[in-house]
Amino acid sequence: MYIYHTSEQMINRPRILYVEDDQTLSFVTRDNLVHRGYEIDAAENGEEAWKKFVENKYDLCIVDIMLPKMDGFSLAQKIRDRDLQVPIIFVTARSTREDKIHGLRLGGDDYITKPFSIEELVLKIEVFLKRRSIQIPDEVLAVQQINNRVTWDPANLVLATGDQKHTLTRREAELLSFLLRNRDKVLKREDLLIELWGHDHFFSSRSLDVFISRLRKHLGDHGVIIENVYNVGYRMKIS
Repeated sequence: MYIYHTSEQMINRPRILYVEDDQTLSFVTRDNLVHRGYEIDAAENGEEAWKKFVENKYDLCIVDIMLPKMDGFSLAQKIRDRDLQVPIIFVTARSTREDKIHGLRLGGDDYITKPFSIEELVLKIEVFLKRRSIQIPDEVLAVQQINNRVTWDPANLVLATGDQKHTLTRREAELLSFLLRNRDKVLKREDLLIELWGHDHFFSSRSLDVFISRLRKHLGDHGVIIENVYNVGYRMKIS
């Protein structure tokens, strides 16, 4: 069990669960993150990580995919079953599109591929932590009647369609809210990517397609449509 505390000032600093079985990489990464002001709880396998997650509250999880005892995908699924809001960043030496798409469908929020720089990892961490710290006005969190069949409750991340209720992940919720705020407008892919990820990198573009597909599945055939606009982006239409 590795828990790093540099001083009493670590109280209220972002707490991250970091799951990595490569001890050398884990040590170097933890050391760098601690010096950047994060509190790090580290685990070397999926079962140990799950126990820590159940016992503690985290601001973000960094999860390697290839883990002993419980792989990263299985761990992420258990985390999502318990907590839909905590951001999950996958770390992997495998860069196949199928692996990445699978992780996103399980509820992951982003990926970083080995080898990576600390600066790249910190940038991804900060994107998520800054979003979590933003104070959202009460009127933005009010329940919205999108049409006579669809209701959106952003405060509780609940999308109701017909007689079904879907609890969204934070990333799905951010995307849905942005589309709703800009309904009937053609939104460029790069604008959506920067709004959600803070950049328009290639993989984030592929990730966007996954999140759009997940929202479409939730919305079903209830008069809320996310259209593809060829070579441009997307448009939400409501009937």
